[in-house]
Amino acid sequence: MPASPYACAKVFAHNLVRNYRESYDLHASSGILFNHESPLRGETFVTRKITLAAARIKLGLQDKLYLGNLEAKRDWGFAGDYVEMMWLMLQQDAPDDYVIATGRTHTVKAFLEAVFEHAGLDIEKHVEIDERLFRPQEVPYLLGDSSKAKRKLDWSPKVKFEELAEMMFSADYEYIKSIDAGNRS
Repeated sequence: MPASPYACAKVFAHNLVRNYRESYDLHASSGILFNHESPLRGETFVTRKITLAAARIKLGLQDKLYLGNLEAKRDWGFAGDYVEMMWLMLQQDAPDDYVIATGRTHTVKAFLEAVFEHAGLDIEKHVEIDERLFRPQEVPYLLGDSSKAKRKLDWSPKVKFEELAEMMFSADYEYIKSIDAGNRS
């Protein structure tokens, strides 16, 4: 049940792929990708918002991080793992649709804790909840079932949740550090 214009567009695109596959006998597969994260994720997404803020706080460039609902649960996986799965889908003799997900859900708070623990930062000191950042129509729980991908393509995600949080923080820490060093010269 899509809860945003973006989600509605994704459902439309999925159905369009299915329609073209069935109507015109095209080799068209569709992947239903749950949250796929990496250091390249857009800065407006909560994962990057957290990792960038943690990097800035660690470097003394920011003091507070303002967040909305910490209890929203998401199925977060590494984008690189999902790209591998998309490639596998396209190598099949017959097209099909697959869910690409980790099969595990974590709260925003758990991602925040993993990042701040790796950064050596105190959540209580640096994070504040701002009611204005709560979504008007929140999806409280997202969890994907990629058992078909495991069964048919022998695929499963490799990067674990904590590794993903560490990877994203480390990349943003190096990025912010290099920008700050450039500003000082």
